[in-house]
Amino acid sequence: MHSPVGAGADGVEPMLAERARELAARVARPTAAGRDRDRRWDPALFAELADARTGPGLAGPLVPRALGGGGLSATQTCALLEGLGEGARDPGLALAVGVHAVLATVPLRAFGSPRQRERYLPRMAAGDWMGAVSLRQTQGAAHAPALTARPAPAAAGGWQLSGELDLVACGPVAHHFLVIAAHEDGGRTAFVLDRDTPGLLITEDGPAAMATCPWGRLVLDACPAADHAVLGTVGGAATEVEPLLAALDWVFSSAPWLGVIRALTRDAVDDARERRLFGRPLAHGQSARFTLADLGTRYELASGLLLRAAGQFDAGGRPSHQDAAAARLFVARALRAVTEGAASLSGPLAPAGDHLVERAHRDALFFAGTGGGTEVLRPVIAASLLGLG
Repeated sequence: MHSPVGAGADGVEPMLAERARELAARVARPTAAGRDRDRRWDPALFAELADARTGPGLAGPLVPRALGGGGLSATQTCALLEGLGEGARDPGLALAVGVHAVLATVPLRAFGSPRQRERYLPRMAAGDWMGAVSLRQTQGAAHAPALTARPAPAAAGGWQLSGELDLVACGPVAHHFLVIAAHEDGGRTAFVLDRDTPGLLITEDGPAAMATCPWGRLVLDACPAADHAVLGTVGGAATEVEPLLAALDWVFSSAPWLGVIRALTRDAVDDARERRLFGRPLAHGQSARFTLADLGTRYELASGLLLRAAGQFDAGGRPSHQDAAAARLFVARALRAVTEGAASLSGPLAPAGDHLVERAHRDALFFAGTGGGTEVLRPVIAASLLGLG
């Protein structure tokens, strides 16, 4: 097995965050509100974000340089995603980028065969092939397997996969899918399936939130999976891919939200300076100042927890589930509080504005429920404290 992420941090995180912020502000922010309203995925926009020649190369930051990627560390990648979230002001786009660039690539890097790594990772890092993952399958044992794997007829070899998965992020535009299926004996195996595999059907279907992420439902009907499609070891997903996916989701899907929190806080500061209440700037009031102080404090605390968890990837392993779950839980709660605080200072929204606070409030509710939600995250933290996991 290969190390799941890149080398340790070397102090370039602020520069990477700024590069991603500037690129996203230039190419994504102007159309964010319209794409959200139309529920539209823009492949040309993704290609521009992915292009390492003109930007930070957001499609494969954790892919080794020898395979065409950025070869960055986990903390550097979090900085990139935070910059994307702040600059684009588009949580759905940021989620799609993170699912492809992290959740779909890192398991291939960590558990893929040389054949799989060389086939998929260079094209994924270039943005030519998109990978897709169901957010149902980032919850490990907390989510009952929706797919089954049975041995294929002896003449065919390999496996036959059947079942359905919803919440497949990047599904409608994906070249391939990372899926986990259960065997009759209770074991689970991870597979990488190309879109053109017989018996595989992907349709557009998703939540009302994160409207700029392309969502799909994946249906597998006796779908053949050759032995070379297995990711990791047969029956080993519960100790290989699943724990890694959970940690990746809890950490890296949270990173863009740090950028959104920064953007909301900046908007709140501007509103407090510009709005007037009883003839005085709102910023002169103690209540507004307390609210702004709370917004800034929540960002600092959320950022610290998240970077601590990311740094454990860079130390050669992966975060403890306690640290990764605590970071995810705190970011979700901080986001909810910051969104409400920013809304209290914004006043009436202009019809032609970008309405980040409205989109963030809607999408924050969805974010808080993914990754298992509090019913998974809090027991994970408690079990670690009790020495049970």
